[in-house]
Amino acid sequence: MKGPVQARWEGWWLTCGGMTAAYLILILGMLAATAVHSSPHELWAALMKREIRYAIWLSLATCTTTSLLALLLAVPVGFLLSRGRFRGRAWLDAALDIPIVLPPMVVGLCLLILFQTPVGRAVEQVMPFTYTVAGVVLAQFVIGASFAVRTMRGTFDNLSSRPEEVAMTLGCTRAEAVWLVTLPAARRGMFAAASIAWARSLGEFGPVLVFAGATRMKTEVLPTTVWLELSVGNLEAAIAVSLLLVMLAMLVLVGVKLAGEPL
Repeated sequence: MKGPVQARWEGWWLTCGGMTAAYLILILGMLAATAVHSSPHELWAALMKREIRYAIWLSLATCTTTSLLALLLAVPVGFLLSRGRFRGRAWLDAALDIPIVLPPMVVGLCLLILFQTPVGRAVEQVMPFTYTVAGVVLAQFVIGASFAVRTMRGTFDNLSSRPEEVAMTLGCTRAEAVWLVTLPAARRGMFAAASIAWARSLGEFGPVLVFAGATRMKTEVLPTTVWLELSVGNLEAAIAVSLLLVMLAMLVLVGVKLAGEPL
């Protein structure tokens, strides 16, 4: 016979399983309903529109650029947060999470205001950002880089520092030890960081809309395409682009999982 404690635990596991199943059904139901709403021919025809093909190209180009820039930042910053021991580290850690917790529209508004300051205007004289493709990359970078930093810090936290220290006793400088020993060991984490930054950049709407705009054939990326198509009542095109976004995001998730890195 089952004791009362065992019976309570079985009830708890059933509750957990039921809630998990309910949430999973909700997610799959949303995706399935969207996928079958239009015919494949209508979806393909929508994706072949000139404006949408440009948005696809621009999204892939800007997200790839953003992910590489995010990784260049995330490696040293993640290493500093993981291995560094200094006063104020907790505050720095919290500050780097600000783009993650801010409402996306606020990020775009803050960028817009920043480039209205004297310093921002001086930067614009050299390289324009507001309502340009460079602005799309910057808006994506602000948020994507935060997720990349989180991922790289977790990667370095899980790597022992001993091989690095051994390399230093054999004559390597700290930079050489990191380059020759730590970074090769962190390659899966680097792939995950770049992939997550890419996926986050792909889905960014608020910062891009406010800071870079949604000008067709100029700064229009896939998330803003969904908004533009819905605003004119073209539901099929909005669905086609949404399904493309879902497919790309799923490919990134599968890639990260196959690399053996937790999200």
